[in-house]
Amino acid sequence: MEQTWRWFGPDDPITLPQVRQTGATGIVTALHHIPYGVVWSTDEIVKRIGLIEGDSSLRLRWSVVESLPVSEAIKLGEGDLTELFDNYRQSLRNLAACGVTTVCYNFMAVLDWTRTELAFRLPGGSTALRFDLDRLAAFDCYILQRPGAEAEFSADVLDRAKAWVAQASLSDKDRLLATIMAGLPGAYDRYDVPGLRRMLDKYRGIGHAELRANYARFLREVAPTAEECGVSLCVHPDDPPRDLFGLPRVVSSADDLQFIVDAAPSKANGLTFCTGALGAGGHNNVPALAERFAAHIRFVHLRNVTKMLDGSFMEAEHLRGDVDMVAVVTTLLKEQARRKAEGEPDWRIPFRPDHGHELADDIGRGTHPGYPLVGRLKGLAEIRGVMTAVAAINRLPV
Repeated sequence: MEQTWRWFGPDDPITLPQVRQTGATGIVTALHHIPYGVVWSTDEIVKRIGLIEGDSSLRLRWSVVESLPVSEAIKLGEGDLTELFDNYRQSLRNLAACGVTTVCYNFMAVLDWTRTELAFRLPGGSTALRFDLDRLAAFDCYILQRPGAEAEFSADVLDRAKAWVAQASLSDKDRLLATIMAGLPGAYDRYDVPGLRRMLDKYRGIGHAELRANYARFLREVAPTAEECGVSLCVHPDDPPRDLFGLPRVVSSADDLQFIVDAAPSKANGLTFCTGALGAGGHNNVPALAERFAAHIRFVHLRNVTKMLDGSFMEAEHLRGDVDMVAVVTTLLKEQARRKAEGEPDWRIPFRPDHGHELADDIGRGTHPGYPLVGRLKGLAEIRGVMTAVAAINRLPV
């Protein structure tokens, strides 16, 4: 499996030489400065490749795009989308022409990955990302004041949410909003409370069936172009895999994944298999999902979570938590061996250590939430060890 690293471009405080020191050889990045819906020009793509490959001694390459964003209008299915679809297809063609052929994206409405705490303190002083259902309820019901929100939470969760709001300062509430808005960096909107209400209003009347239909339309529009130019589109699961703020999520379960691969049967229509996003859902058996959808997996995020009974979760160390990482890695290596045996030229599956605890020299470094240097390096080293051992025991190619 190709070892890759998420790098946020020239403004990332983690440098490319430091990435190479982790042992990764593939770079996962995006042109975050280009607004959603605008074509990624060949010039801009070549410029980014030049940054990544400029120092030949590092032997790095742009392995995966993460992400080529889908415009909100496409998710809403509103208006004349011809130009947006044309632009997305042209970006795929331009990437392929430059040799970048694995493209991760997501179909999450309004918000990207969502947490309620970005620096939950752990023993020894390291920190982790955390999602607390009572904190989500506090925001949804008593700060955002979304109509009908209270009906979606249990009485116990609401009691804890009310207690938090009662003692929270204005800065506490502002921090919670900023945390929920954190998501991934890039050219997208961050909302204040009134702005978020307006965006949610746009989704009134759009349930799971409607969002699925809009997603299927997107796949029908872009997958043929991806197939023509040799691009693998890889959808990232919803994070967390549950409805949020009344917004439907349609990449959250085995049924969703099956719908996606059936909506546009093509090698170009693939999956980003994120063990953390899928693992945060109590309804998901992650190793079983890896086995079932192995043939469709074109990119992998490996991280772990520890879940609580109420649906809360915390991001755990990569080899600890609820996801059986050894089982998942074994399945991926076996799938990789199948592809190699069948003569697929791109048989090696790229993966990256997703997120990581902020620890040691990470603390105070100012990296993007969830993307520290030392914490991810630790995760990559652990996964590399598992991968090497599993490959040796089963006589599989790494």
